[in-house]
Amino acid sequence: MSRFTTVARRLLRPGPNAPVVTWAIAAICIVVWLLELLPPTQALVINTLGYAPFVTPYEPWRMLTSAFLHSWSSFWHILFNMYALLIFGPLIEMMLGRWRFLALYLLAALGGSVAVLLLANPGVLVVGASGAIFGLFAALVVLQRGLGANPTQLVIIIVLNLAVGFFAAGISWQAHIGGLVVGGLVAWIYLKTRGPRLRHRQVGLVLAVLAGLIVLTIAGVVLRLG
Repeated sequence: MSRFTTVARRLLRPGPNAPVVTWAIAAICIVVWLLELLPPTQALVINTLGYAPFVTPYEPWRMLTSAFLHSWSSFWHILFNMYALLIFGPLIEMMLGRWRFLALYLLAALGGSVAVLLLANPGVLVVGASGAIFGLFAALVVLQRGLGANPTQLVIIIVLNLAVGFFAAGISWQAHIGGLVVGGLVAWIYLKTRGPRLRHRQVGLVLAVLAGLIVLTIAGVVLRLG
C-alpha cells in the first residue's frame, strides 16, 4: 500500500481526524449550486447571496456568502473548486485543526471579496469559492516552507491558475489575489505562533487580520462607492 493511499484512507475514515469542515463546506456549496439550477429558487439564491461591490454598504454578509455560490451556467466552475477543496482541504485541516482551518478559509474568502471591492467593477456580480481556494493554496505553500518541504510544484500550479484568471473572461482575478494574500498571511501567523503558550497571541493576530479586512472594506466603500 502506497503512502498516499494510507494518508487518503486516514483522512476519509470517519473519526476525530476526519476533515468534517472540508466536507461541510463542499456539501453546502453543492446544495447551494443545485438550488441555483432550479428556476423557483435561482433568482432568490443569487440575489440574496451573490456579491457585487455596490451592495456592500447594505448587505455586507454577501462578501462571505458569495464564496458558497458558483456559476449556474458552467459545471466546470464548481467542479474545479470542489476538486481543489477536497484535494487540499483535508490535508490543511489535518495540519491546522478544524477551527483554525475554518478561520483560514473564511478569512481568505473575505479577502477575495475585499479585493473585488477595491479593484473590480462595482456593478459586476462575483460568485465562487476561488478566493478561498487560492487562500488554501497560499497557506499550503507557507506551511510546507515552514516545515522544511519544497512547495515548488504547488507554486507552479498557483502561477498557472493566476495567469488564467488574467486572460480568461468571466474569472475574477481580484478574488484570487485577495484570497492568496490573506491565506498566506493567516498561515504565516499560525506557523509563527505554534504552541499553547502563544495561543492568545495567535488569536489576537488572526482577529487583527479580520479587523484589517473590515477597515479595508470601509475604505473601499468610502473611496469607491462614495
